[in-house]
Amino acid sequence: MPEKPAELPVRPGRRRSTSQHELERVAFELFERDGFDATTVDDIARAAGIGRRTFFRYFDSKNDVVWGAFTDQLGRMREQFARRPADEPLMAAVRAVVVEFNRVDEAEVPRHRRRLELILRVPALQAHSTLRYGDWRAVVAEFAAARLGVEPASLVPQSIAYAALGVALAAYEHWLAHPGVELCDVLDTAMAELARGFGDV
Repeated sequence: MPEKPAELPVRPGRRRSTSQHELERVAFELFERDGFDATTVDDIARAAGIGRRTFFRYFDSKNDVVWGAFTDQLGRMREQFARRPADEPLMAAVRAVVVEFNRVDEAEVPRHRRRLELILRVPALQAHSTLRYGDWRAVVAEFAAARLGVEPASLVPQSIAYAALGVALAAYEHWLAHPGVELCDVLDTAMAELARGFGDV
């Protein structure tokens, strides 16, 4: 029988509490070491020095750890859309906000890369990711609909939202496949092409 990997050490005297960011950091270390599928909620809680119930105060599931504070990020995305100049072309605003949404501090880039690798390449996350993609599209569709004076469920806002998500996913895949390139540069180029396609909207 293969030897069980050593547990991540818990610092002596560490209080049995943590932050969402710290819990996410510990989880990503375990995902890297043992694989996403093999890592359990109990493993994460134990390595973080907290109980299982405390884990669920921060995240609803192991899948949610990968997405981090995504709901908060979508709130900031809505705020960014709300601040775009009223006379700015619709697709220029979408381009600017999508690029900014994906901007992270340089120190966070390795974790952001690992996050996207998990989201895009771990089969167990695909169904959960579909729900998150829907939430993301809804924010884009709401903005497009407000600009166009139609309902968010209308064809054009939905087309813009689906197209923007597709372009973003293609940019993520390109970024993962080409270490050294800047994600926001890739997104900006790809979103510019999308904006040309919807230029008459």
